[in-house]
Amino acid sequence: MTKIVYFDVEQDEYAYLKTENEGKYDYFLTDRCLNDLEEIPQEYKNASIISCFTTSRVGKEVLEKFSDLKLIALRSVGFNHIDLKYCTEHNIAVVNTPNYGNKSVAEFAFGLMLDVCRKITRSYLDYKDMKTDAQKLIGSELGGKTVGIVGLGAIGAEFARLAYGFDMHILGYDIKENEKLKERYNVDYTDFDTLLEKSDFISLHTPLTETNRHLFNESSFKKMKNTAILINTARGEIVETQALYNALVKKEIAGAGLDVLESEETISDPDYLVDISRLNNTTLSQTILNNRLQQLENVIITPHIAYNTWEAIHRILETTMRNINAFEKGSVQNKVN
Repeated sequence: MTKIVYFDVEQDEYAYLKTENEGKYDYFLTDRCLNDLEEIPQEYKNASIISCFTTSRVGKEVLEKFSDLKLIALRSVGFNHIDLKYCTEHNIAVVNTPNYGNKSVAEFAFGLMLDVCRKITRSYLDYKDMKTDAQKLIGSELGGKTVGIVGLGAIGAEFARLAYGFDMHILGYDIKENEKLKERYNVDYTDFDTLLEKSDFISLHTPLTETNRHLFNESSFKKMKNTAILINTARGEIVETQALYNALVKKEIAGAGLDVLESEETISDPDYLVDISRLNNTTLSQTILNNRLQQLENVIITPHIAYNTWEAIHRILETTMRNINAFEKGSVQNKVN
């Protein structure tokens, strides 16, 4: 019987995974993450399939401990936490769960945009402290404004639908133009610099690639309107943290809503408190800057939860099991390497 180990299992996922695996697989469920600081139990090491979320860090040091690994079934779209080079060299297939959070992430991104431009969280915190300075809480409307969407895949397209409903003018930047989005939501595709210069809001919905790391940097922010607001629910590494902080402090842009950060794991992962020496100079600098960003009144930061709805979690689990069942029958679905 095929042995599978599911890591990063949340309490509400146990029942579903038990039902889907019982009698079919020799399986283990654990809430532990996979990383090079945690010792892997001996009974896990000969698993032929492992499944994990983005909270695991699956590098070469971790992968070498598995003797018979054939498949990594990710419960996420992103796969930058996996050593794909090692997996390819050792014939380990890596599959992901695309399209589970199209609505969840798009709705959350839109919520961040509303929150920052209407100062909802700021007004709530002020009112909770018995402060009522309406002048400081003047916001701006979305209707009639221009929103630039970087990446118009499934999530970006859903964001465009929401923006169209709010009577916004939509600029799009992507390597491929979608004719349906032009027709349905009047998306106007343009080059990157034009999007930067004309957008009142910019929302990021592109996967992280080798070519778009730090796409938003010092030069990018200088081209944006000083009234512009940046929304990032994609990947933290698309935005250069130092450049973003400088742009906000210098008022080169007006605000930001961030669900992802560079080196965000140093905030959420207790392993870094156990072994602080893991922080190199770059990671340490980014961590300090992330803390500084959290102190700014024109910034909203959430802990990478844009995907986190009951509906999305169920879709993740369903797709994960479909991927595993297909692999057992000789078919590889949603392969990323």
